[in-house]
Amino acid sequence: MSLHKKATLFLVATPIGNLSEVSERTLSVLKEVAVIACEDTRNTLKLLSHFDIHTRMITYHNFNEKESTRGIVKFLEEGKDVALVSDAGYPLISDPGYELVNEVIRDGYDIVTISGPNAALNALVASGLKTSHYLFYGFLNPKASQARKELEELKDFPHTLIFYEAPHRIEKTLALALEVLGDRKACLARELTKLHEEYHRGCLSQLCELRDLKGEMVLLIEGKEKTEEEIDLKELIEEIDRLIENGSKMKEAVNKIAEKRQISKNSLYNAYLKRKKEL
Repeated sequence: MSLHKKATLFLVATPIGNLSEVSERTLSVLKEVAVIACEDTRNTLKLLSHFDIHTRMITYHNFNEKESTRGIVKFLEEGKDVALVSDAGYPLISDPGYELVNEVIRDGYDIVTISGPNAALNALVASGLKTSHYLFYGFLNPKASQARKELEELKDFPHTLIFYEAPHRIEKTLALALEVLGDRKACLARELTKLHEEYHRGCLSQLCELRDLKGEMVLLIEGKEKTEEEIDLKELIEEIDRLIENGSKMKEAVNKIAEKRQISKNSLYNAYLKRKKEL
């Protein structure tokens, strides 16, 4: 029997390290669905055994995605609920599942997400880098030439970049990021929520000095900072003028806009005075 009116595919986020972060809703769903589709049954079995859950498991990974998608849809056709999990965190995030979700949508079955831990967001909020806008990229291509191309495409992106990386590639990835992006602020988070959780914060050149790093890793790199030449001065002056018209003093207005746009107050003040003289 389905937990909903129609058979449902549950996308279930699982702990990324600390099992105590699993929610009651997660456990309830994993107990009550007919089958759990998982990336690696050995890893999922550890979670299920810890919580005394005996739900049937099937594999769903990159190498059997099409075949397993058909099998999961057949369960749904029979009115049985299915939970999709990855080894850790959210399914579909740097893991398979896109094809399955779209097939389930086309066939008209319900999809429900069960919230849980996410390594990228855990790392982002503790990184010390800007969090208002960001790009989660996931894994760079394992081939250095392709990874270089990907970084070249990202080098002008103005917001925080988030990558996943394996320990055996992290040193090469850091060196390549330094070469392509320049010496930007960065943070390397490893073993999140686990006993040996660790954050390394600094510039890419400093992170490149790290050695013998182990565990699952999240690499965060600040976006490209706009130079004053790239900022539309006319637009800034119009914003300052609007504040002045609304009662702000000139210096107060300049400081407010400079802080908002994260640029030098003195430079903006001088540019404002110069432009107003020209007008």
